[in-house]
Amino acid sequence: MTRLLATLFFASTVLCLPSPAAIAPGTVEHIKIHGMSLMGNLEGDSPNRDVSVYLPPSYQKDSTRRYPVVYFLHGFTDSDDKWYGPTKHWINLPAVVDKALQTPGIGEIIFVTPNAFTRYQGSMYSSSVTTGNWEKFVSEELVSYIDTHYRTLARRESRGLAGHSMGGYGTLRIGMKHPDVFSSIYMLSACCLSPTFLRLKDEELAKAEKIKETAEVDKADFLTKIVLASAAAWSPDPNNPPLYIEQPGTTAPRQAEVFNKWTANAPLALIDQYVENLRTLKAIALDAGNADHGIKETTEELDKVLNSYRISHLFEIYEGDHLNHIADRIATKLLPFFSKNLSFDQPK
Repeated sequence: MTRLLATLFFASTVLCLPSPAAIAPGTVEHIKIHGMSLMGNLEGDSPNRDVSVYLPPSYQKDSTRRYPVVYFLHGFTDSDDKWYGPTKHWINLPAVVDKALQTPGIGEIIFVTPNAFTRYQGSMYSSSVTTGNWEKFVSEELVSYIDTHYRTLARRESRGLAGHSMGGYGTLRIGMKHPDVFSSIYMLSACCLSPTFLRLKDEELAKAEKIKETAEVDKADFLTKIVLASAAAWSPDPNNPPLYIEQPGTTAPRQAEVFNKWTANAPLALIDQYVENLRTLKAIALDAGNADHGIKETTEELDKVLNSYRISHLFEIYEGDHLNHIADRIATKLLPFFSKNLSFDQPK
């Protein structure tokens, strides 16, 4: 009888323990940040940008604790509200992080995502008079605002930069130029790494060239939108209203001129200039799905370049496409990566 009572007591005690699902989730704040570097952009996008901020579970309870920050850049046609829950989407980043925090070894991190959805449905996190200076907005103004208004560990060792697709491109572009701001970077299925990432046909370029008014952009097909966004970011034309872009078109001399400008913004064309910067990063990671055609190949090429310079990094081609395992990768790869490589040390 004594053994039976002890067994029942133990069982009831176990049942009373909090289950992983009962652990308090983090909280999300939706704020606006004024981007001085985005003012006057010719697209007419507002410089007052929506920003979503994920605060980990202990943030509201421990008013003295400070946290590392991962700046997470979303992809083309996406926006911060899609990734952080108000708008139903194929992923919910706060839910992914909350669940991952139940795994031992995952640290509590603030996540910050600016809304980079623009007139052409994606800023490319680049710098042009048409889109505005997104590179400066992310690396300077956004970081400064978050450090001022939240309890962050305001040092490069505690800052990470990551992104998916267009956001992966932005991660490499910004990360290799600003190793003084970010110490570790993670690229998920990064697009646009190579000068030839689109491999556009003349009929596809002709279709984009037919777009003459901004109202027509929303009705265009996906590939046409990519052409327009690429032109806005990498071949702006302040003397060509109302789109303020120079498109490649279908004539050879003009194509070459415009594609040269696009090539000048391709990380695989730029990377040789930033080798020493990349060496100063504490950690670099890149991955892509084996069915993510085009992106898989350029990710493999980036791996080869980093290996040629003996720059340490993590690299993986996994079974999947452009979307279907991103939540898993964030939970099982990205979060452990930043938990290991960012500094959680509290200021003395």
